[in-house]
Amino acid sequence: MKYDIFNGDADGIIALLQLQLANPTDTVKITGVKRDIQLLKNVTPRQGDCIRVLDVSMEKNMDALHDALSAGAKVMYVDHHKAGDIPTHANLFAHIDLDANMCTSLIVSDLIDKQFHLWAITAAYGDNLFAKADNEADKLGLTELQKSQLKAFGTYINYNGYGSEVADLHFAPADLFELLLQFKSPFDAINDKNSVYYTLEQAYKADMQKAANATVMHDCDTAKVILLEDAAWARRVSGVLGNDLANQSPNKAHAVLTFNNKGSYLVSVRAPLTNKQGAVDICSKFATGGGRAAAAGINELPKAQVKSFIEELVGYYE
Repeated sequence: MKYDIFNGDADGIIALLQLQLANPTDTVKITGVKRDIQLLKNVTPRQGDCIRVLDVSMEKNMDALHDALSAGAKVMYVDHHKAGDIPTHANLFAHIDLDANMCTSLIVSDLIDKQFHLWAITAAYGDNLFAKADNEADKLGLTELQKSQLKAFGTYINYNGYGSEVADLHFAPADLFELLLQFKSPFDAINDKNSVYYTLEQAYKADMQKAANATVMHDCDTAKVILLEDAAWARRVSGVLGNDLANQSPNKAHAVLTFNNKGSYLVSVRAPLTNKQGAVDICSKFATGGGRAAAAGINELPKAQVKSFIEELVGYYE
């Protein structure tokens, strides 16, 4: 069997998109909402299986990775999140880059000689790597309009991945991948008035308008913490709102808290854009936390720990 396991956000979807555009392959696709990252355990690996894992932390999937390798499966692992100790194994092909200005789609683009680099740039914008994406776009001579279009597209795809469950999303990530697969370039989708680009644009703008009235739990020179109401739209904007706030106040850290249907909070953290480190260190102090240096999160923060989380966030960057 051949499996594609990928994060349901812009970076994961577009990483796979590039690989499938470069070499169409019939695979079983396994994904979920952005925070559903322990995806490798959803495979029962067998000798000779080929598994590609894209944009989910190796550290969070280590037991399942060892199981796959022990069973005789071949695993290609491409990611930019905290990896832990990468196993040395003849059947593991790991492409891990923890640079804070790197994303999985850019790593994939390098692996396939930048054949679909416009998509990789779109993913970089979606992952809030605006400076990196601008730089890559400038190398291709894109206009300011084209850059703004790719930035919007990446943001919309990323926005679609947030939610407590797939029912919160406008499109299941696997379905969104299939809708995008018909376009060799993001501009092909943007030029098609019936494409998913316009559906997501309308939905994104409506949700972000609601987010303008969010509750501010904490605001100081160091950090800002926002609480969103218990609603599907709030869970959808939880990540992109953090990116938006970070770009408005690049010297501050930001956290967005959302109710997660489990009696606790989903937390999305962005390090200051002028100091892109520490987010994963803060979040990893809590049981369900993880991510990368510039952007991280906590899947289930108990209400009793909110005060200590805010203290950790503010204290880290002071």
